[in-house]
Amino acid sequence: MTVAGIICGLGNPGPRYSSTRHNAGFMVIDRLIQWAGKIPEEQVRQKKETQDYILWEWARLYCPERWLLLKPMTFMNRSGAALSKVFSKSMVDVDRLLIIHDEVDLPVGKIQIKSGGGLAGHNGLGSIANDLGTRDFVRLRFGVGRPEPGLDLSQYVLGKFLPGETQLWDQALDMAVQVIESFRDGGLGKSRDKISMLFNQPRQEET
Repeated sequence: MTVAGIICGLGNPGPRYSSTRHNAGFMVIDRLIQWAGKIPEEQVRQKKETQDYILWEWARLYCPERWLLLKPMTFMNRSGAALSKVFSKSMVDVDRLLIIHDEVDLPVGKIQIKSGGGLAGHNGLGSIANDLGTRDFVRLRFGVGRPEPGLDLSQYVLGKFLPGETQLWDQALDMAVQVIESFRDGGLGKSRDKISMLFNQPRQEET
């Protein structure tokens, strides 16, 4: 089967960082694998695990294409080192590379998708742009909110969601899976339509 695209969720390895805001990308990948495991037509199997990354294959039954699901294990600020090893061998176009990351400029429960643009100081995106030599990959921005004034941003994103936010981010995980499925089936345009439908809002402009 040919590799049709790569879905890469960003985060930090180890129990210390599990379920923190900065690990939103890892959590979306986990939810996607969990979802696919309940649907007979969806097939996910772990393909490879190294010190740098964990890689799964995601395919639909009787479909000749497969997608790769990736978790870099190199810590956030070296995400590009892990991703580049997989991307360079995949022969995938950059517009079929989707990066899932935490986004402090979106409130908890909101998600957006965009292609290219700035990096907003995100270390994981910066590492990927540097190692791949381009910013033209697609980003699924998972809202984690901003800290209260005076609180340290790095400590905030390395903290866990608050009890009052649990339902919102859990719902957002499920919606992120639906958006990723739409991206797989129809690219950026279809995934934008899905977000518009989920949040009952005007369709995002193309970028």
